[in-house]
Amino acid sequence: MPVLQLPLEECLGLVLAADVIAPLALPPFDNSAMDGYAVRAADLNRDETSRLVVTDDIPAGRTELNPLAPGTAQRIMTGAPIPPGADAVVQVEWTDGGTETVTINRPVEPGQNIRIGGDDVRKGDAVLAAGTVLRPSTLGLASALGLPELPVRRRPRVLVLSTGSELVEPGRPLELGQIYESNGMMLASSVRDAGCVAVQLRFVPDDVEAFHQALKPYLGAVDVIVTSGGVSAGAYEVVKDAFEDHDVQFTKVAMQPGGPQGSGRYEGVPVLSLPGNPVSAQVSFEVFVRPALMASMGHAQTERRSARARITSALTSPAGKTQFRRGLHDPSSGEVVTPVGGPGSHLLSALALSNCLIEVPEDVTELPAGAEVTVRYLQ
Repeated sequence: MPVLQLPLEECLGLVLAADVIAPLALPPFDNSAMDGYAVRAADLNRDETSRLVVTDDIPAGRTELNPLAPGTAQRIMTGAPIPPGADAVVQVEWTDGGTETVTINRPVEPGQNIRIGGDDVRKGDAVLAAGTVLRPSTLGLASALGLPELPVRRRPRVLVLSTGSELVEPGRPLELGQIYESNGMMLASSVRDAGCVAVQLRFVPDDVEAFHQALKPYLGAVDVIVTSGGVSAGAYEVVKDAFEDHDVQFTKVAMQPGGPQGSGRYEGVPVLSLPGNPVSAQVSFEVFVRPALMASMGHAQTERRSARARITSALTSPAGKTQFRRGLHDPSSGEVVTPVGGPGSHLLSALALSNCLIEVPEDVTELPAGAEVTVRYLQ
């Protein structure tokens, strides 16, 4: 994706496109780490209390300072600049809190309770590297350095298109042969969860001309098109039929669920066409689409986090296919994962109850309970 200069408040979760060099030091000046009194450490008695005249108050934010005269103190607040001549701060808890004179009960060492300018960041330091995923703490650092915006790779705009004359909007009554549309909601939410912008286009009928007309207004306005349904070998595979004269290829991959897949370009826009069964569509998104979207934004880590765990019940898998079963992984009960539901690509409730995918390699057809597997987190 192209690089944009965006305000900090729009950068959360995006990837930094260039190194950030500190334009100033942090802290930018020597300041007090405590509410208390700025003093010369040598003015305090080592073995008994000291009594000093308080000559000034220094609140945080003060820009003009009076030098600290020998034998005096200045009351100072946390974060306020250290006055010239002072070399320590006595915290208020070690004093009587006086405003005209102050009794100090303990001595301090030079430098005590002072934050030295540049102690955290020096001017000219490379503080954030290109490729950094911007989180609250990194955005806080950028703001502390006085940077109002950062160079980032922008979020892809993803058109999520659901086809099928049988699909009905939730909330309307169903007739025989109709089902409520779910893939669009699920995939658009997955796009947003990946940090991208989702544009949802629903209820495109199984008609090639209507399909082309539905896409036309979005060409040039989106970065990628993700479709679900209409890619298999049936008689009404509208996505496949509509894209057959364009630079989109359809094939079957050796995985279950999610065998039929399509990818290519339509009028120059990248296309990823997923199968229509809900679980197939979502697993395909996790395996193929999400990593591509993450890479397009500059993420170095494009795959979901994975772990090794032992299954609590036996599994079977078709030969020659990588199978993704739904599972519930609970590290607190030991490194075990519980399969949820069967392998069917229509079992959406099992997917909704899962927090990971259990990966069964293509050369494995049976796994006994207790076998070790790879799990891919979905959260």
